[in-house]
Amino acid sequence: MAILRKSKCYRRLKRAYTRKSKYKKKGFIKVIPPIKIIRWDMGNPAGKFTHRVDLVSKDDAQIRQNSIESGRLAGNRRLEGKLTKPFYFLKLRVYPHQILRENKMLTGAGADRMQTGMSHAFGRPTGIAAQMRKGQVLFTVFVNKEGIPIAKEALEVMRPRLSGHWKIEIGENK
Repeated sequence: MAILRKSKCYRRLKRAYTRKSKYKKKGFIKVIPPIKIIRWDMGNPAGKFTHRVDLVSKDDAQIRQNSIESGRLAGNRRLEGKLTKPFYFLKLRVYPHQILRENKMLTGAGADRMQTGMSHAFGRPTGIAAQMRKGQVLFTVFVNKEGIPIAKEALEVMRPRLSGHWKIEIGENK
């Protein structure tokens, strides 16, 4: 199993780069890694809820799909444990589009003869990330007034699994 790089390697937002080449076969990313996020909507989508609790980004960040899925699992588990399915609706509001690439470097004796170094440093796709802007909502939980503390607690459980700074906003559902 490959080891994931630290999130600080990818957290800065950059414009998506596609290599331009006079040769067609070298001009694009050939393979996109599969999406690991299983569900975007959890709970009862047909329910009439009075309040919404949002997890909002405090700064621009790039979040890997692994951490989004980890946060979704933890938050949904907390909501299912404290509330039953008809009393909440959890929605993931972003889709990861940004392809993360890594130029693997060899180490050890003789490595300089086996690798290309920085001359062909475009990198291979290793994962996918979602780019978040300041003030953008990542998760929304729709609940009634009695479920607000539990929804807030579920979003607090998600927060450490996501890189960046987050705040929780509570409002009425329109």
